[in-house]
Amino acid sequence: MDAFERALRHVASLSTGKPIDSRLRVTLNFHPDRLTLAKLAADGVYRSQFVTGTSNGGLTAYPGGDRWRWESRIFGGAYDSAAPDERPVYGALNFRHKAAGAAPRFGSAHLRLTEDVLSRATFCYPDSVLEPTSFGVAAKMALIELAAADTQDDLDDYIEAQVHGEVRLDRDVEALVLDPCYRGTAVETVDLPCAVEWHAGFRLTVDELRSHPDYRGPEIVALGAKIAVDGVLDPRIIGAALHTGRYDPQQIKKVWHYVARFGPPAQ
Repeated sequence: MDAFERALRHVASLSTGKPIDSRLRVTLNFHPDRLTLAKLAADGVYRSQFVTGTSNGGLTAYPGGDRWRWESRIFGGAYDSAAPDERPVYGALNFRHKAAGAAPRFGSAHLRLTEDVLSRATFCYPDSVLEPTSFGVAAKMALIELAAADTQDDLDDYIEAQVHGEVRLDRDVEALVLDPCYRGTAVETVDLPCAVEWHAGFRLTVDELRSHPDYRGPEIVALGAKIAVDGVLDPRIIGAALHTGRYDPQQIKKVWHYVARFGPPAQ
């Protein structure tokens, strides 16, 4: 039995509830100016943090690291000796039908996966970083009621999904969904074997940013105001600031949290 089959079986044993609505989709949110779309197109496979060494969350995907330990716990040790490219990739179940994907805290773009992927996905609530005790699979999904009744911040209210087995762009992806700030840029010109769609766009004014000083702290508000262009922040502006190398990536990530939380696209 393959590692991912053992992982699925283990999580199923911990899950309860009715089958998932097959119309729901798993989405993989990311920043398209940081995950090089040209490389993704050439490779044809969406890779996990264990392979890429990059993440829009924490960077602990190595033997003995936090991500490794969380996976060992959730999947009953199924991946403890697995190669990096055998491990699952992370997304979220878009049960709230968000236009920008289920977990925009991890990026303005997302890959919307096909219905077939549901059968090889496992789920938890809340995020695995919090060492959850509530799990789901396609055949037994009680997490939606649990998450819907919770009072988490809008950036933390997602049901985490772990997709097991390769995620191929030509087989497993319905569409790449982008922010319109990338129209006319290199991001738009990448040739992918899936549809490309656009949501209405993330956009946050500096005035609105300044009205939430306690969300990520006054120093993050000040940084956001500094990098804004014509009094506005969007994903492209934030990415450009990061690529200058002049700012702490962790602080830039928190600026993005402001935009994702207070400037999301209309549904």
